Amino acid sequence: MSQEFALMMALPNESKGLFEQAGIEVHYSGIGKVNAAFKAFEVIQKTGCKVLLNLGTAGSSHFDAHALVEVTQFVQRDMDVSPLGFAVGVTPMDDDHPAEIRLDSYFQHLPQGICGTGDSFEIGQPKVPCNLVDMEGYAIAKVCKKLGVRLVSVKYITDGANETAHLDWEENLLLGARKLLELYQMVK
Repeated sequence: MSQEFALMMALPNESKGLFEQAGIEVHYSGIGKVNAAFKAFEVIQKTGCKVLLNLGTAGSSHFDAHALVEVTQFVQRDMDVSPLGFAVGVTPMDDDHPAEIRLDSYFQHLPQGICGTGDSFEIGQPKVPCNLVDMEGYAIAKVCKKLGVRLVSVKYITDGANETAHLDWEENLLLGARKLLELYQMVK
């Protein structure tokens, strides 16, 4: 059975149960690129969705805390094969997919950002140019590109990707879940 949209988030902490209370099915991936890639593939195969909507949280020293930002480009902030002569962020010998994965904008009213994905909770300046950071988005984007499914990704900025990021992330999750739910209801 095919559906138009499927919703994916990393953790139940990011939805705070609000989506489920509203009767919305959420597919949770878990943390990190491997979990995200596996879950994105599974969701696309299971639902036959045409659009995978990824809502979640991110850190940023560029965007204000509590902002919703639509990601229009993903990069890998932790892919570093520079000792072999490759630029940071480039996956060697992956000719089919460039280091940057671009997405078409869906929400014209939201600011747009470049998200650096990595398997670490970023508290500094990434090695690749980006203005927000997460731990799953690039992997989801790559799976969607390979399978021909549109990805729409919006991140709620919980923290400044700095030394207090872990505290700010936890403190701002409920407000973020409310804003993401309100945005989701605009889609449906």
